[in-house]
Amino acid sequence: MKFVDEADIRVEAGRGGDGCVSFRREKYVPRGGPDGGDGGHGGSIYLVAREGINTLVDFRVRRRFRAKQGRGGAGQDKTGASGEDLYVDVPKGTIITDLDTGETLGDLTSDAETLLVARGGRGGRGNVRFKSSTNRAPRQSTPGQPGEQRHLSLELKLLADVGLLGLPNAGKSTLIRALSAARPKVADYPFTTLRPSLGVVSVDAEQSFVMADIPGLIEGAAQGAGLGIQFLKHLQRTRLLLHIVDVNPLPSEPSIVAAVHSIEAELAAYSQSLVSQPRWLVVNKLDVLPAAEREPRVEEVKKSLGWTGPIFGISAATGEGTAALAQAVMVHLQNQPRAATEPEDVE
Repeated sequence: MKFVDEADIRVEAGRGGDGCVSFRREKYVPRGGPDGGDGGHGGSIYLVAREGINTLVDFRVRRRFRAKQGRGGAGQDKTGASGEDLYVDVPKGTIITDLDTGETLGDLTSDAETLLVARGGRGGRGNVRFKSSTNRAPRQSTPGQPGEQRHLSLELKLLADVGLLGLPNAGKSTLIRALSAARPKVADYPFTTLRPSLGVVSVDAEQSFVMADIPGLIEGAAQGAGLGIQFLKHLQRTRLLLHIVDVNPLPSEPSIVAAVHSIEAELAAYSQSLVSQPRWLVVNKLDVLPAAEREPRVEEVKKSLGWTGPIFGISAATGEGTAALAQAVMVHLQNQPRAATEPEDVE
């Protein structure tokens, strides 16, 4: 299924039904008086976050949503039927913005969370509403009000606890395959990951966290090089970033120091909130080195970078060190609860 994380839609709430002008007509009841009922209210439109949806691709096909109109009032003081409300399912993590005003209407982050995006019009009043001691036979009514219409932008930001960063072919997809049931494509050429993927990492029977893998970044991504930085938005809700580097890059590839600094530059170009997030360095592909050289090599990388944060040496292909990494991540997440809101400072 194609991954789409942005879409524009139009929503049109239902119009209210018109009020009715009617007079009571019964045998042997002269001057029965007004009995025109009110019109029904128009249907409203709601967006509802759903757990099982992970893309906005359906909104590339269907872009207009209309709720039912209210029915007009009738004689015998009968109120018209109200239009049925329309509920539209969207993925968890969807941000809704009014394109005409620029106002952010809501951010749906929990399952079944509901947001009213277009309110239905009120029904008109029938002539029975205008009856008074001085106006015994009113012939006026009011029309139903139009429903709200909006042009909305939907933007999906995946909900994950941990995000993976790194150059293409650093081993991010292999790591998420090793730790979870997710099965992103893995191959020996760059940019095998073309869309974000999520995996649930189970540390034990009662502890787990969600990990997000995004396409690899290269130098100049902020200017559109490679796949650009369009997928970095999916890391903004995470509580921890794992920066994956290849312990033994090819001669044609950047050194570890250059790779780390280039990724840091792209993060800074996109959002200062990402730069300030907790970030651990994960030195991958230790299986290409003899066992005696692996730990000294990780220490060498730490010194060459002047890295002061946590650093882990692993082999995602063989599973070496991955269990310890998952345990450490779980402890960190337990000690750092998710923030209620996320900073928005994308430049």
